Amino acid sequence: MARRKTIDIQSKDSDSNKTNQHQAAGGDPEMSSETIDGLEEPMVEQPAETLDELKTELESVKKEAQENYDRFLRASAELDNLRKRTAREKEDFRKFAVENVVKELLPVVDNLERAIHLSDSNDQDVAGLVKGVDLVLRDFLKVFDKFGVKPIESLEKPFDPTFHQAVMQEESPDQPNNTVISELQKGYLIHDRLLRPAMVVVSRIPG
Repeated sequence: MARRKTIDIQSKDSDSNKTNQHQAAGGDPEMSSETIDGLEEPMVEQPAETLDELKTELESVKKEAQENYDRFLRASAELDNLRKRTAREKEDFRKFAVENVVKELLPVVDNLERAIHLSDSNDQDVAGLVKGVDLVLRDFLKVFDKFGVKPIESLEKPFDPTFHQAVMQEESPDQPNNTVISELQKGYLIHDRLLRPAMVVVSRIPG
């Protein structure tokens, strides 16, 4: 009986020592239990309303980004078109800058050609003069060629109202109908642009 009492006393002392050790280490049985319980609790889920708001905001941001990208593409295309148009206008200015000057010189060229054609090549007194006029005419035509000015080939070509101005029709059994059979005044192009139409006589089938 005395031995049992001794064991009970030792057991109580052991429990007391464990409690004292836990308290000495800063432990609190109740707090420790609450802390552990708190760690085991599941995470709080987001409310459905918050998720819907986030989805709506995301769609709005995506839409705005797409609109900004579309605006960027349009601006890039407009800039590219502007660059091409500016380059084209610059090239046109370079090609056609002398157009008005050449128009003023065409009557001079016409008169030089007319003087050569009407002169009497057998007259020795005017032969030297005609030769000089011919040299001047050639110089004019060289300058014209340098700036892209070329005469329109009209004789024996089908009549084309784009390049020809018909002043009369004549019967011609040797040529198809509406063929240029005579050129009264030369026409000219500056590059691909009409500078002056050719004044021509057009054939007509004898009736």
